Amino acid sequence: MTLSAEEITKLIKKKIPDAKVSIEDIRGDNNHYHAKIISSEFKGISKLKQHKMVYDAIGHHMGTTLHALMLTTSDT
Repeated sequence: MTLSAEEITKLIKKKIPDAKVSIEDIRGDNNHYHAKIISSEFKGISKLKQHKMVYDAIGHHMGTTLHALMLTTSDT
């Protein structure tokens, strides 16, 4: 079982409510995604911490129902 782009978006928005999320299925297999996320919550924090926030939002799905997620994050 895999996560859909819509399910990933819901998980991210649950933890980062103002996030603007765009997700591309980079292999067409519903298991390798590139997510672009814009949120004011990222302002003033490092990319590493931004990415950790997103991975925390996805939780236990990362590495199980979601194989690979490339991230691009920004505060604007």
